[in-house]
This record gives sequence, structure tokens and C-alpha cells, in this order.
Amino acid sequence: PTSAQVSVVPHSGRFCYTLDNDLLTTEQRQFYEDNGYLLIKKLVSDEDIERFRKEFTRICKREVKPPGVMIMKDESLRSQFGQTEKVVNKVQDFQEDEELFRYCTLPEVLKYVECFTGPNIMAMHTMLINKLPDSDKQTFLHPMHQDLHYFPFRPASRIVCAWTAMERAHQDNGCLVVQPGTHKTTLKPHGYPQWEGKTNKLFHGLLDEDEKIPKVHLVMEKGDTVFFHPLLIHGSGINRTSGFRKSISCHFASSECHYIDVKNTTQEHLEKELEEMVRKKYNTTSVELKDIWNFRARLVQGERINL
Repeated sequence: PTSAQVSVVPHSGRFCYTLDNDLLTTEQRQFYEDNGYLLIKKLVSDEDIERFRKEFTRICKREVKPPGVMIMKDESLRSQFGQTEKVVNKVQDFQEDEELFRYCTLPEVLKYVECFTGPNIMAMHTMLINKLPDSDKQTFLHPMHQDLHYFPFRPASRIVCAWTAMERAHQDNGCLVVQPGTHKTTLKPHGYPQWEGKTNKLFHGLLDEDEKIPKVHLVMEKGDTVFFHPLLIHGSGINRTSGFRKSISCHFASSECHYIDVKNTTQEHLEKELEEMVRKKYNTTSVELKDIWNFRARLVQGERINL
């Protein structure tokens, strides 16, 4: 149970993207309605962030090996470094790592999540991002994209991402960049950007980006958390500093959301790529997209209904 009591039907049609609750002010709800994101200052404690940082280091060193976790490395640095955080760009699917999964169960995070999803909450997609100091190759410039491109479940308005800065995030170290209001658009075609050198797996971006839409750089302090809609167009820049820029995030969805068939949609090529990766990793012959997401998904609050 959380402090935000939520009704499932949006209030009188004024708000499409939040549910009635006792937590968000009318101004905060209107801001999310208009812009597709909401930044809450100093939501996660320094103590929790240090615990997540320590666990990340242990995973990098292979001191712990959580089942199902995907450790993503910089393709261009693979040969230079051993198994250290200097190579690891992302730890994804940490739902079986009890220490990192604590992030998804923090009451201070969940009480906000409930304002978007309702009381039955699934953690669907988890990531700890370690943005490395970047070269001119722009290996870790994540192109502008919509997260819904990766998700075969709907409705989009009952999905929300919580993204917490583990240290100060600013333009120099590649903070999040958002295009306010783009959550009101449709899901656009995505693919690999035409860049020099190697692109990291699954770093898809918009195939046709509208440069005229204004961009906002989200400068965040340690512990600040932004909640954003899965259709909001966003990305992150190059880390031009010598340090690492860490953040931890989870995409939450109402367990009342349902899976969709992505055949003959702009998401079909992603389905094939993901299924191929999983088949290779687990040496299995048959796997379906729904199976992959069933494995990733974990209930954090309420009742598991569809997902």
C-alpha cells in the first residue's frame, strides 16, 4: 500500500496520462499532461544509491551472477580492458538481483508510479546505466527514441519509466535530453542510426527525427528522479568528462496492460532481433517475444493480472 490512493478512471477526462491520486498537485499533473515527464527532486537517498553502486561493481567483477542479467559492454573497448566497470555500459534485466531490484520496490518511488499505473504494478524493464567517457566515435550517444518501440504491451498511458540520477547529470556528462509534448504523438519507425564505427546492440533511434521540435536537457542532482511516458522522444548525449555517469531505472506498467502482436508493425524487426539474441544466449530453438517479457516482468505491488 502507498500514500497515493488511485481511482482507475481518469478524472472527468481532463487528465489522460495520470490517475486521480492524493500525491500529485494539479500543477504537477498538468505539467505531465503537457510535457510527458515530471522531475521529482531528491527522491532516492544517498544511502540507497551507494548500495546500488556497490552491487553494480560486484556484478562487473563477476562476484555475483544474477540469473538473466544482461551485461552490455562497449564494443570498441572489449579487447583493451578486463571485466571492470571501464567496459560495462549497462546492466540490464536485473529483476533477479535482490539488491538492485530494491530500487523497483522503494516506497518513495512506487507512490509516484501508482499515480500513472494504478495499484497493480509490474516492473517490466530494469537497467543500471554506466555512461562511459566517450570518444569521437560516439559509442554511447543514445539516439533520440521512444521507449514504447521496445514494448509489446499496451496501453501506453499505463506505462511509466522512473529514472534516477546516481550522480549529477548535466550536458557535459550526457544527461537525458527530452522533446516535451512528443508523448502525444504516435509510435514512430526506429532502426540503427547510420553512424561511423560500431553501434551497440539494440540502441535503436528514430529513423526520421524532427529537428525543429525543441529539446530540453534534464540537469539532475544525485537522487533526483524523472518519471516519463513511453512515447516521449528522448535520448542522451556524449559523456565528455573523464568520469562515469550512472543512473538506475525501471519501466513500470499496470498489470492490467495486455500483450499485443507486433507482426506487420514497425516493431516486428526488433522482435526478430531480440528473439535471436535470446536463442543464442540460452541455446534454445523456440522462444517468443511474450515469453521473454514474462521472464523479465516481476510484480512489485498489488495483483498480477495480464502481464
